[in-house]
Amino acid sequence: MANLRARGSGTLLLAGVLFWACRPLPPANVVAAVKPAGQDGWPTASPDSVGLSAKRLEEMDDLVRSGVLKKITSLLVARHGTLVHEAYFEGDADTLRDTRSATKTITGTLAGIAIDAGLFPGTDAKMLSFFPEKQPVQNPDPRKDAITVEDLLTMSSILECNDWNDFSRGNEERMYPVEDWIRFALDLPVRGFTRGDEPAKQPHGRSFSYCTAGVMALGGVLQRVAGKGADEFARERLFSPLGIGRVQWVYSPLGLPMTGGGLRLRSRDLLKLAQLYLNGGSWNGTRVVSEAWMKESMRPHARIDDKTEYGYLLWLRSFGPKGKEHPVAFMGG
Repeated sequence: MANLRARGSGTLLLAGVLFWACRPLPPANVVAAVKPAGQDGWPTASPDSVGLSAKRLEEMDDLVRSGVLKKITSLLVARHGTLVHEAYFEGDADTLRDTRSATKTITGTLAGIAIDAGLFPGTDAKMLSFFPEKQPVQNPDPRKDAITVEDLLTMSSILECNDWNDFSRGNEERMYPVEDWIRFALDLPVRGFTRGDEPAKQPHGRSFSYCTAGVMALGGVLQRVAGKGADEFARERLFSPLGIGRVQWVYSPLGLPMTGGGLRLRSRDLLKLAQLYLNGGSWNGTRVVSEAWMKESMRPHARIDDKTEYGYLLWLRSFGPKGKEHPVAFMGG
């Protein structure tokens, strides 16, 4: 999970990346002093120089080593755009980390870059219009024609697609054995609303439903408007400007990059993506994505529960003790 920013106050709560693993961890390989940035673009400094306690950070590392904080493979902290602490409890700084569904946030960033570049008109563009050769779709319904890019960005389309429900027709585990993952999404039926969860009754006029297949379809939209796969588009328009060279994508049976999960990146490079949001879309003085998109991405568009809202493929909630909560936008997987 990569914490991006404390919304509203504009201050940095934590720009870090916590990587989770499902196997026991070896002894920690903690970097006592942050290594020089070299060619990766990170300015570095000591924690004390930016107002953080090196002792407290070391105590946090000890909590990981002792098992109080579990299944953390690496921990990085930046403040004011400067990398001040990094610790590795599995692998090292060059290890590629499986981001799982944190990849979805990167797909949202790519959508913003494509819209900024005028490759398609905006978030109100209709999803089905990008796939004429895959029509007619199964389970035809005129309401499916109205599904927009924004519906995919906010996990609130009317497709019956819910990865949190093992019985959902659109559960991602039913997608993986199918050859054409985009058609899988387009062919899904319209979901039913039976418990007062209709979009019109929700705080933002949207009913949230976690749907990996929808983000895969969004990756297909990116391919159509960019004329190249999301992997190549990301390399040119996002990773290269950030100085990110080593990545590893997962691909569908038809060879499409999996935009809903599984992208592997170094810890430092994941932290760059967090810093990109904190910087309002710039990295080391280079504009990568518009500030307007960054702000819109971190604005609530759908409510998940009483504590959590959702932006453009970003989670939004507050953390901390009662009365001292910090609102945070984060990617998670």
